[in-house]
Amino acid sequence: MLPSLFLAHGSPMLALEDTAYTRFLRDLGQTFSPKAIVIFTAHWESERLTISSRDDEYETIYDFYGFPEELYRIEYPAKGSSQLAARLQQMFAAAGIAADLDKTRGLDHGAWTLLYRMYPTAQIPVVQLSVNPYLSAEAQYQIGQALRSLGEEDILVIGSGVTVHNLRLVQWGQSTAEPWAVEFDDWLLATLGNRDLATLFDYARQAPHAHKAVPRPEHFVPFLIALGSGGNEATVLHRSYDLGSLSYLSIEFSSEGGIS
Repeated sequence: MLPSLFLAHGSPMLALEDTAYTRFLRDLGQTFSPKAIVIFTAHWESERLTISSRDDEYETIYDFYGFPEELYRIEYPAKGSSQLAARLQQMFAAAGIAADLDKTRGLDHGAWTLLYRMYPTAQIPVVQLSVNPYLSAEAQYQIGQALRSLGEEDILVIGSGVTVHNLRLVQWGQSTAEPWAVEFDDWLLATLGNRDLATLFDYARQAPHAHKAVPRPEHFVPFLIALGSGGNEATVLHRSYDLGSLSYLSIEFSSEGGIS
């Protein structure tokens, strides 16, 4: 059974840079060989949950500016799966969650930068889903729970976001982590280790530096969805920081294992 993954997508430069994190993503792609990928991305927001539903190749969306021209020449021509999209819509309906289908949207950088590193040949079908940052943390978890059985079918669920994401507080050129960013992630991992979902869902009030780490929840939501999809046992796969506070914490969620 495949776990679910929460992966930090950080800067679009992931698609070009050779770092410990990009090498981790490459190795992670060699670890799992799913028959399809379902990915929730922080860069697609909608009031109602929306599912990409197409069978042709996705357009690569460059939803950023000011980066090297080389980055805008990268394409990730993965194909979608309308059949899987329809099934996801049915699974959500069974859980009382309304979801729409979208037949035109391409892959934004919250999806393609990670997948380009993990599966560079783009041969695995991808279904991308939106997030609604205004739902409660518990509701985000329940969206993930609706898909928990997908791992039994070798379908990989990925939440693509960042646990600590405050672009106003990044320190350009700084390689060491800001203590407050580390403290927030430490709290997150400790709460996961205690299997304390009630406290976790109340992170905005109880976590240290929560409003600095998560000034707006769209990048944190995929973490909660991945947790719901995979199970409450968490294994840290990678942890590093860039620009002082941009967290690359990445976690595997499953029904067995533990914080490491």
